[in-house]
Amino acid sequence: MRRLSGRSARVREGRFAVEGPQAVREAVAGPGVLALYATDDAADRHTAILDAARARGVEPVPVTDEVMAAMTETVTPQGLLAVCRLVDVPLADVVARAPRLVAVLAHVRDPGNAGTVIRAADAAGADAVVLTDASVDVHNPKCVRSTAGSLFHLPVVTGVPLADAVAALRAAGLTVYAADGAGDVDLDALLDAAEDARRSGAAGTGTGTDAGTDAAAPAGAGTEAAAPAGLAGPVAWVFGNEAWGLPEADRALADAVVRVPVHGQAESLNLGTAATVCLYAAARAHRPL
Repeated sequence: MRRLSGRSARVREGRFAVEGPQAVREAVAGPGVLALYATDDAADRHTAILDAARARGVEPVPVTDEVMAAMTETVTPQGLLAVCRLVDVPLADVVARAPRLVAVLAHVRDPGNAGTVIRAADAAGADAVVLTDASVDVHNPKCVRSTAGSLFHLPVVTGVPLADAVAALRAAGLTVYAADGAGDVDLDALLDAAEDARRSGAAGTGTGTDAGTDAAAPAGAGTEAAAPAGLAGPVAWVFGNEAWGLPEADRALADAVVRVPVHGQAESLNLGTAATVCLYAAARAHRPL
């Protein structure tokens, strides 16, 4: 169990560890759970989780507090530890399902940030998350904890080169936006255009959710650029590294580079916050009037 904190062991054995009641609850609700360990105190407090594991054919193994502490690197273990199959799915499976909202993590190295974006994508109703080959392993214990169980709610693709991911998503009909503080397109302009398109579409057709009705964001004064498409259609958001964002070569892969407007005096937004804002903007544009 302790070896599963290392990536090579996880890859070799095709399994990873999930700790804590919230994450374990979501893990045992699916078919991927292989084993469950519980201290006496945790077993008394979380009987529903143990019953769910038994329903999956997994009999919980009782362990002492000392054994639980030895099985995990967490400073204060919460008494529940599950072993699950790796959650990685092929990108081809994701695009075959005609996704409308996908988050792509390019060069995201911090496991806590990656887990936060997965959790935000789940909350926003995204259809999948893609982690490129230059990003952190999604099965990293800190990443798993940061997802708070969302890792088991939506498909997660790993190990794909960014160029390949963008090409596959664009071929599936998604507009690809790169999120960057120096983007030429303002997120508010995209939202305004999507709202106008939805309202005009609703007035003209009674729906307002067709991908083709969304207008391009209008070019403003000065350096404001027009986006090739808006938010009402299928969208993939590409998010870059925590420290340096997206290199020019990666930004060039996208249909447009979008900035989240900063109305106050903050220099910038952190990765998790910016990703949440962008994902929820697309989710709102997809919502019927």
